[in-house]
Amino acid sequence: MIAYTLYTALTGLAILPFILYLRNPYLLQDLRYAISAIQIALCLRKFQKRKPFYSILDCFLDHAARQPHKDFILFEESSYTYSQADKESNKVARALSTHAHLTQGDTVALFLSNEPQFVWIWLAVAKLGCTASLLNHNIRSKSLLHCFSCCEAKVLVAGADLRGAVEEVLPALSQQGVRVFILSEDSDVEGIESLSDKIRHASDEPLSPQLRASITMKSPALYIYTSGTTGLPKAAVINHERLWMSSFFQTIAAVRSDDIIYVYLPLYHSSGFLMGLCGAIEKGITVVLRRKFSASQFWNDCRKYNVTVFQYIGEIMRYLCNTPKRDNDRDHKVRLALGNGIRADIWADFLQRFGDIFICECYGATEGNVGFVNYCGKIGAIGKEHFLHKMGCRYALIRYDTEKQEPVKDSRGFCIEVPRGETGLLVAKIAERTPFSGYAKNNQQTEKKKLKDVFVKGDLYFNSGDLLKIDSEGFVFFQDRIGDTFRWKGENVATTEVADHLLAVDCVEEANVYGVKVPGHEGRIGMAALKLKVGMDFEGKAMYQHVKNFLPSYARPRFIRIQDELAVTGTFKQMKVKLAEEGFNPSNIRDHLFYLEDSKGYIPMTQEIFSSIAEGTIRL
Repeated sequence: MIAYTLYTALTGLAILPFILYLRNPYLLQDLRYAISAIQIALCLRKFQKRKPFYSILDCFLDHAARQPHKDFILFEESSYTYSQADKESNKVARALSTHAHLTQGDTVALFLSNEPQFVWIWLAVAKLGCTASLLNHNIRSKSLLHCFSCCEAKVLVAGADLRGAVEEVLPALSQQGVRVFILSEDSDVEGIESLSDKIRHASDEPLSPQLRASITMKSPALYIYTSGTTGLPKAAVINHERLWMSSFFQTIAAVRSDDIIYVYLPLYHSSGFLMGLCGAIEKGITVVLRRKFSASQFWNDCRKYNVTVFQYIGEIMRYLCNTPKRDNDRDHKVRLALGNGIRADIWADFLQRFGDIFICECYGATEGNVGFVNYCGKIGAIGKEHFLHKMGCRYALIRYDTEKQEPVKDSRGFCIEVPRGETGLLVAKIAERTPFSGYAKNNQQTEKKKLKDVFVKGDLYFNSGDLLKIDSEGFVFFQDRIGDTFRWKGENVATTEVADHLLAVDCVEEANVYGVKVPGHEGRIGMAALKLKVGMDFEGKAMYQHVKNFLPSYARPRFIRIQDELAVTGTFKQMKVKLAEEGFNPSNIRDHLFYLEDSKGYIPMTQEIFSSIAEGTIRL
């Protein structure tokens, strides 16, 4: 009897894993995620308790001490070890301290493209206990000046290649008392000081930690600008806690200490800087840094530098899949890709063509308080629910009326959570463990991202602006963006701000900007419906010159539709949904349509142009 009972128990134990697998085929992945999440939580708690505070800079310094000769940055034909990076940043810090008179708590704006000096300057700013404001190097004039009013930067450090953009706004910067430095050996422009010569003459001796002694987990570490494609960027406040959380993404994605990561996304962006560079520092790995993405050179770079991990946005994967096929497409060491925004069809094509690369898709906003990670590699999903995640972050998908552009309420006036399998607006509770820091000096935009009285009276939630769907297995799928923002080329475009620029053109009476889907492309491309002033014609050349001067390429409306009257709701809100659905096919639209051709400006839209875009002959 005892033997039979023992046999039965052993048999039960033997088949238990099989039963558990049938109930949850992702059990092992869920377990690995749980272990990583617990380790990260313990690390954060330890860092919070340490005196003085342990920052990502301290992590870098520890790596520089433990592995001084390990490559930290590989850039073009140059390489820099952790020790060299430490010494270079010491020199920058001393030069800025001496000549810019920076003190703890000051803000320094970085206006540079991807280059090692960007990293040295950021490390130097951190060593002085200052906050770095990471400016999009595509912005100009009004947008550039607006960034200073957001973060109140006392110093601007710009790359030599951006001297022209700086000179354009120099009078205004001088009026504000901003010290301007250019990475050059000399400067003959009054109000612009050279910095390279001062760095060259500075000492590389370590700086005292006392210079940053008052920094805490809640202190601002960075300002990263979101929706910065329209001329009025918003400065998301990234404190040290948020910086740590973002850097741990590589841990969740199982990046190893011997990996080499390829970073070509702009360092002013949260993906490239937080998850790429800072994530690499947390792991102590080597970063291959490139000025900008090149589809033709991507795999050559991966082979040249022995890259094992790279970052992406959805468009990047499509660009790679669209390159001519080669015999050596699978000749590389890449094993892991981290990023967001890849379409399911591109995902499958990428794996089939380039081999067994684990794609770790994630979801989150720079300023948001909620995110997801698809740690299982399920094609098409942006993340997966996990009970530990739910314990730490109260989020929900609520029913949303896309025409009225507002949440649907029940008879009591509260939001309605959608059942699994249905699309809803993602909202996340704003609490001590899941704060929303908002935007610097922009209370109006900060409040717009908050929803009050969502499920009970007095509660407060972050409005993500994204429509998601969660399936029966807990996988999360992106459906669409709502409101005044759409994504194109991996950037957010705020339609109201683009419309403001279009209204500055003499012939325009009213403007309604929206995003339209394009076959074979992720996101939506910009389109504008315009009502012209009485007695005036559409001035294509004037419009092109205006958007070229004031908007980055990815924010410029690619299509323009001329209407006699712009449709509005009963409350005089512009109607975008129907326009977006109608698209830009001239055979379906009686209104005059114009297409932005890069070399010619806005030209009449024809069926031939539409067919070429649909077939992929014309690349947008």
